[in-house]
Amino acid sequence: MIEDGPRRHPRKPRRGDLPIATIAELAGVSPPTVSKVLNGRGGVGEQTRRRVEALLRDHGYRRRQAAGVTPCVEVVFHQMLPSIAMEILRGVQQVAGARDCTVGFTDVHRRVLVGQSWVEPMLRRQPTAVITVLSQVTAEHSAQFAASGVPLVAVDPIGDLFPTPAVGANNWSGALAGTRHLLDLGHRRIGVLTGPVKDLSARARLDGFRAALDYAGIPFDDGLERRGVFTFDSGRELAAELLSRPAPPTAVVCGNDLQALGVYAAAREADLRIPDDLSVVGFDDIDQAAWLAPPLTTVRQPFGEIGATAARLALSMADGHAPAQERYELNTALVVRGSTAPPRAG
Repeated sequence: MIEDGPRRHPRKPRRGDLPIATIAELAGVSPPTVSKVLNGRGGVGEQTRRRVEALLRDHGYRRRQAAGVTPCVEVVFHQMLPSIAMEILRGVQQVAGARDCTVGFTDVHRRVLVGQSWVEPMLRRQPTAVITVLSQVTAEHSAQFAASGVPLVAVDPIGDLFPTPAVGANNWSGALAGTRHLLDLGHRRIGVLTGPVKDLSARARLDGFRAALDYAGIPFDDGLERRGVFTFDSGRELAAELLSRPAPPTAVVCGNDLQALGVYAAAREADLRIPDDLSVVGFDDIDQAAWLAPPLTTVRQPFGEIGATAARLALSMADGHAPAQERYELNTALVVRGSTAPPRAG
């Protein structure tokens, strides 16, 4: 008589150990149907719902409660300027409010600073969807949200987060327009301040700057480029370097408005007047841009519409619809104010 070998205990399922697409294939349904069941939404037959729920349980997914939980879109920031954050939140609220969905927000700077995860606390709150305005969001973060069945949309991330969709402005065309404005005024020796080299938006703005010079037949001068970060201090330091050159630029294109504020400070320290001695172009159009003396010429990002677009996309994904494209880019607009003028003759 052959005795049975040692009994095997069934493997304990890991949370979200299969993609939703695989769950859908096993259940014989579409991924949107699985998402509806996971998020506790209607429009699914009872037998189908039970079949999908069983598979979700087996593979560690948590079903969202259908009743007693108010739908909520969470927006995650990291040291975001208030003027930008408020515009993004207004856009999100405009869309979410029409869906009877609340909007929550959090700044994860402190958690990131001490090396703590911000994803697990977010998932424990069981949001309907999450929008990150967080440059440090990674592919690993995206995978955590996907495993929990929570739709994630990234606003202007540093790198590629495929298949997580991203929403942002057309950085290339914005920088192109700002640089062309200076060229049309007659500037030919134009400096440029950029952001981190790994930042997709910073690279796109630099590419737009260089394309404008190329279209005008002006060689790119490496000596007039400075790379830093998107802060006031970085703009001040980098501009001081440019302005101390034997042949300083007559104009500077900045990676963002904070850098432009730093250029204003460096110009004052060098006894230069804006725009008489130096023209300056920023990027973003934060509130302070219009309050400077003189007011800053800059490229306006449509932060409100960026927030609204991200919210529409996130809620559509929560309803089970796959995004139509990987990245959504909104148009920018050049806002001409008093910081730009023709260069001095001679």
